[in-house]
Parts: sequence; structure tokens; C-alpha cells
Amino acid sequence: MHAPSDSIDLEERLSRPSAAVVEMMRRLPGDIVFLGVAGKMGPTLARMARRATDEAGIARRIIGVSRFSAQGSRDGLEQHGVETLSCDLLDAAAIADLPDAPNVVFMAGMKFGANSQEPLTWAMNVLLPARIAERYATSRIAAFSTGNIYGLVPSTSAGSSEDDHPQPLGEYAMSCLGRERVLQHAAITQGTPISLIRLNYACDLRYGVLVDIARKVFSGQSVDVSMGYFNTIWQGDANALSLLALEKTQAPAWKINLTGRQCLRVREVAEAFGALFGKPANIIGEEASDALLSDATRCFQQLGVPHVEETTLIEWVADWIARGGEGLDKPTHFESRDGRF
Repeated sequence: MHAPSDSIDLEERLSRPSAAVVEMMRRLPGDIVFLGVAGKMGPTLARMARRATDEAGIARRIIGVSRFSAQGSRDGLEQHGVETLSCDLLDAAAIADLPDAPNVVFMAGMKFGANSQEPLTWAMNVLLPARIAERYATSRIAAFSTGNIYGLVPSTSAGSSEDDHPQPLGEYAMSCLGRERVLQHAAITQGTPISLIRLNYACDLRYGVLVDIARKVFSGQSVDVSMGYFNTIWQGDANALSLLALEKTQAPAWKINLTGRQCLRVREVAEAFGALFGKPANIIGEEASDALLSDATRCFQQLGVPHVEETTLIEWVADWIARGGEGLDKPTHFESRDGRF
């Protein structure tokens, strides 16, 4: 596969549904509401749902909800057939007025700035999902979570599995576990069918761990390898597998790790980018014995495997950056080892 040529090509690929997603959309009854759609992943995820629905020949509303505070942030969605609704999701009255839908993809949350705005972090990551679970008590809810809830595990391990006991480090991870707990409570007490999608880390060439490393190598900055290992997944694959999780919702809630197949070593990735750019990789630090890693075996067995391999993704990122492709200027801070974001 050749690398995406520009932003239009990139977003077309990120939103291109797999055959499995099209078939699922043919079976899935009813409209889909995406809450918090204006983030990094939401626009192409909602667009994929629209495309898959159309390819399946089904009449269905795809509705994207967000504050849409950035100028023009809803235009691309509407141009591709996604209805948009501006809403402050922390406003209880506004939540009550949201449209009914049998399918909800919950993406709203707060990560960056979590340790300087702790009350807002907990409101976004715990209070809000509790309210959404009440509003959509009879709907399927596929809710995004994070692998940060597990904490660090030995870098020699396969990574955390869904059955491991969470050990969140820092307020962000703790509040994300709080999100899961209130949704699990709704599944138990209301019978709300729920999927919890523990993602780390999606990459779409404009942002992601690979992009963070590549841009440092390209610009001659040092790459700290203290957090020596990580997982990542092409966002197009993450989009497809996340939509398939709608059909896996159940009560009690179903949990899934969503990431790539390989455990990548930061040092080796930086050196690979150095070779592709024809520049030296300036490595500093020493790898710790543990890292934030997830085992996605359950995902591969029950939803499917990623189509884009990590080696291909590295080549795409290098090509994108070398040609001056745009970036979102939203670093992942994956190297944080103290849970502060």
C-alpha cells in the first residue's frame, strides 16, 4: 500500500469502512449518536459509520454531538452526511434534549491538563458518563476508555489483559477508571448494554506516538527512551474495530483492549526514522523495566486484526513528515511515567 498523498486522501482512508463494518451496519438497527465527535478520532469515525451505512443500503441518521468550539469544526462532518448538533455535554438540561438513538458512541473526555484542572477532569470523565448512561439507559453504548487504567507492566510481558486488576496512576487514569465503573454500574442496575474500548494509541499521521518520535528525529531533537516500549494502531483500523464493538455491547459491560499487534521499542523506532530521514537519532536516557502496554488478543479474536502493520505505519509517518504533511500539534505525552498529563 502506498502512503496517503495528502489530507484528503488521508481522511478518505481513515474513514474507509471494512467489509465487516458494512455487514455489521446492515444488521444493526437504528440511528447512531456520536458524543464528543469533534476530537482527534471522532470525525473520521462518524464519517466511516456514514459510509458503511450507505454502502449497506440502510436508512440511518448519523449524528455528531460536540461543542464545536473551533471555527469550521462541523463543516467536514456535514459535507459527508453526518448531522451535527452543538451541545455542552456538562449541561444536564442539554443532555436531556439530545435526540433518542438506540446506538451511542461515547467519546467525550478530558486528558491533557488533567493535573491542573482536576475537578473538571472528574466531571468530564465520571459525572458526564453517569448522566449519559441515565439518558441512554435503553441504548447500546460503546464507550472509549484507555489502557492507562492498567498502569505500568513489565516490558517483557505481553501487556495488560482485560481481566487484569486496574492500577491507575495519576488523576487522569483514576478518573478514566471512574468512567468505566459508573458505566459498569449502569449495565448492572439498568441492564444497559455497554462496550468499554480501552484504546492506546491511535495514529493517523498527523498525531500519535509514532508522529511524536518521528518529528523529534526529523528536527534533530533528542528522543527520551525512559518509557521504552509502546503499542499503536492505525486510526483507520481503530475506527473500524471500534464500530464493530457496538454489536458486542452487553450487560455486564464487555471490555476490550484496542491497539496494534506489536510491542514497539522506542529506541528502535527512532533509529528506523533516522534511517528513513537520513538523519541520526539522538537517543537519551535508558529504558525502564516497565511500560504502558496492552494485550489485544481478545480484540483480534472477537473483532478482527488490524490491516495496516506497524512497519507500514512507520514508513507512512516518515513519508508524511518528510513531505511537510500537516500536524495537529497535539503530542500524546506517551513518555509520561508519573500519570501526569
